Amino acid sequence: MQDSLSQTFSALADPTRRALLARLSKGEASVSDLAKPFLKEMSLPAVTKHLKVLEKAGLITKGREAQWRPCKLNVVPIKDATDWMEQYRIFWEESLDRLDDYLKTVTTKQKSKGSKNGRSKQTK
Repeated sequence: MQDSLSQTFSALADPTRRALLARLSKGEASVSDLAKPFLKEMSLPAVTKHLKVLEKAGLITKGREAQWRPCKLNVVPIKDATDWMEQYRIFWEESLDRLDDYLKTVTTKQKSKGSKNGRSKQTK
């Protein structure tokens, strides 16, 4: 059994599923409306499988209103994933800031050495 964070990242790994989520970010939609843009490239059952993966990961919820099956985006798993990534973003930003500071000191030292060497050559 996968943990919820692994299921979220696994579901987000597929471009079709990300496109379905992008559509749902604009509001709820029926399965058939979600499938329309993909029917030239894949079958309705294939789109339905993608929706099941998203639903299993908790990224969407499917309702039932008579014949209409509205799908809605559930942002909780996405927030959990961004919270998890945030700690690494902070780490890498701090690391890159330290590298930037180090490179500035190195280039400043090199420039000052170069100007000293340049002056001593001119005075000889």
